[in-house]
Amino acid sequence: MATEQKVQIHRGLRDVLIDRTRSSFIDGDVGKLLYRGYNIDDLATKSTFEETIYLLLYSELPNREQLDAFDAELRANRALPEEVLSVISITQKSHPMDVLRTAVSALSAFDPDTEDNSAEATLRKGIRLTAQASTIVAAHARIREGKQPIAPNSSLSHASKFPVHAFW
Repeated sequence: MATEQKVQIHRGLRDVLIDRTRSSFIDGDVGKLLYRGYNIDDLATKSTFEETIYLLLYSELPNREQLDAFDAELRANRALPEEVLSVISITQKSHPMDVLRTAVSALSAFDPDTEDNSAEATLRKGIRLTAQASTIVAAHARIREGKQPIAPNSSLSHASKFPVHAFW
């Protein structure tokens, strides 16, 4: 006779220390990290940021047509509402991770899918958030240096606009 194990469900991430995932595998004893079955070293050297994000979201590497469409979607969703830029300005002296967390929370007030928790809406939110996260970091880096944020340039690849020095 099988026994049923009661699973406790936590809303959000409160009290969650670890959970199961199909998106990654870590073997710390041998220094192995896999995303969807692909070694992180291979992804870092043989794929683009956009390809890796596509892999994480869709569970497979994209073909050329899928990658082009995904890249266009990321480029189209990089801009931030002025109100979120104001939040970044208000919190500019905070640690970059605190600013990122706060700005991401503020973005929910402007997301058209905020109340929709379907798988399709969650995927759309994930794509928008992926597109906007580097814009938040770039805007914060400029604001804390006393400069005005620069609007995202859709002619650049996603990773090319990310300021390397933003977290150091």
